[in-house]
Amino acid sequence: MTDIASRIAARALADRGAAYESEVRRLIDAGIEVMRRCGTESRPRVADIVAAAGLSNEAFYRHFPSKDALVAAILEDGAERLGSYLAHQMGKESTPEGRIRRWVEGVLSQATDDDIAATTLAVMWNGGSLSQGITSGPPTASGPLAPLLRAPFAALGSVDPDLDASLAAHATIGKLNDYLWHRTRPSDAEIAHIVEFCLAIVRR
Repeated sequence: MTDIASRIAARALADRGAAYESEVRRLIDAGIEVMRRCGTESRPRVADIVAAAGLSNEAFYRHFPSKDALVAAILEDGAERLGSYLAHQMGKESTPEGRIRRWVEGVLSQATDDDIAATTLAVMWNGGSLSQGITSGPPTASGPLAPLLRAPFAALGSVDPDLDASLAAHATIGKLNDYLWHRTRPSDAEIAHIVEFCLAIVRR
């Protein structure tokens, strides 16, 4: 049985952990908002992000050694959120073709809403300037999102579902980048064509 000192210390650590988690979320959300406001014209300063979060420089550097580290966390957070959304949408379909279609539609939906498109573009633009060593490779969402396509491709008889999923993800996310940078929206016909392109990868 733990003594009173251990129990009090454990409660204090739990409280501190919850407070720190809240600080990190506020900094991530503030970073996204400031990036959206700056667009692709200028990069936000730590001071701008801290002010938007209502926190101090001390709080920022308690969690992030640099602004690049925050940008990397924002990219990871965005990929996780999009991945959760795509998984939810794919879960509504009973066929592999339907799940692939939902995946493509979900990815390209990032370019169909003006506010989401502007935010996504700003975050990606900031991510393009990350220092070497901050991430394990070039900033891209295809890494965490591609595995969602593995099972549908395998169900369709792909001999290499990992490679096919990676190819489809790179092609679709590459096209998303084009729409974002050109400030255009994909048409229904274009989305349908991209879906057929992804399906053709395994039907070849």
